[in-house]
Amino acid sequence: MTSSLDTVFAALADPTRRRILSMLLEDDMAVTDVAEPFEMSLAAISKHLMILANAGLISQEKRGRVKWCKLEPDAMREASVWMQGFGQFEPVNLDAFERFLEVELAETEDTPPKNVPQDQADAT
Repeated sequence: MTSSLDTVFAALADPTRRRILSMLLEDDMAVTDVAEPFEMSLAAISKHLMILANAGLISQEKRGRVKWCKLEPDAMREASVWMQGFGQFEPVNLDAFERFLEVELAETEDTPPKNVPQDQADAT
């Protein structure tokens, strides 16, 4: 993983920062509006926002005397591409695979599999 990808995942690891990102999905927000729903100081929220900004997940700009936060959606592209690499494989149901193997092996050995009732094994 590249260091920028590490920084993005480190920023996303915190639930407060993920919640902030969700809030910014709706629209740009002033820092004070971002802080409002949280039970923490404005300084603590500012620290979370700085981590998100350093990861490139948000940008901040001053408009008059108010600092605004904006989501940077392209910042998660590399992380998304990396995670999608794991989605190319179908999940394996190991219990079903084990039952399949037991049936196949039992047919080869002519003995009923241990998890299949005797009357079902006789029917195979």
